[in-house]
Amino acid sequence: MLFRHARRRTRTRSDFAWGRMILPGRVPVSSSTDYKILPAGDTALVVEFGENVDRRISARVIALAGRLHEARLEGIVETVPTFRSLLVHYDPLALPPAALIARIVELMPGPQTPEQPGRVWRLPACYDAGVAPDLGDVATAVGLAPAQLIERHSSTTYHVYMLGFLPGQAYMGDVPGELALARRSIPRTRIPAGSLAIAGAMTCIFPLETPCGWHIIGRSPVPLWQAGSHPQALLAPGDKVTFAPVSLREYERLSAQAAEGSLHIAPSSAWEAAA
Repeated sequence: MLFRHARRRTRTRSDFAWGRMILPGRVPVSSSTDYKILPAGDTALVVEFGENVDRRISARVIALAGRLHEARLEGIVETVPTFRSLLVHYDPLALPPAALIARIVELMPGPQTPEQPGRVWRLPACYDAGVAPDLGDVATAVGLAPAQLIERHSSTTYHVYMLGFLPGQAYMGDVPGELALARRSIPRTRIPAGSLAIAGAMTCIFPLETPCGWHIIGRSPVPLWQAGSHPQALLAPGDKVTFAPVSLREYERLSAQAAEGSLHIAPSSAWEAAA
């Protein structure tokens, strides 16, 4: 039996210490010190791996999501990778929480889990001033010429940590340290779909028109979200992304193709962690 009953007592923050989970009237499920499993309502669990945003933690999050998918456990509804945790939605009538926790512990990837090979995308991006209202200010702030800023940003291979905020929006890191800036002091009330932006260590393409406090340094014509009866995101956690600078004229041509549904972007061969 996974749990044994404990005497009634008041739970404290220490009950949710690393590597263990407390449910009412239960005792810790694990004494590990490098993860914790917490309830998120009565139909979800959160598996947390740390407090930082880094690729080592991301590798464990993505690995656990993959292992749960491969296990095909009846009762798991969805897994949602985030920067430092995995949210597991489940049906408690089909999969009791104790059984789910036991399987999660069995499938838990170790602290030294390497990044797995993933899809590599090279996405066109236009850095022309006409679609990059913050490019000049960002270049000045970081002490680079606009051309140098474009070269630094487009020559980096980014890691997709998670999707969130908007459908299909990928949080990609890590922006070169010299380009890392705090968000704008005054957010914009509206930016166009496709805006390519940076803030902190992250870069994003915003799939939809939205308010935004990030620095807009370009725009991409690639739709990141396909709506309809079977909605689908182009990117996924664990993918790698680079940007291919294109002229404003080429951006407009590709945008026209995207509008008519004829722009097709495919990933290249898998990226290897040792590359």
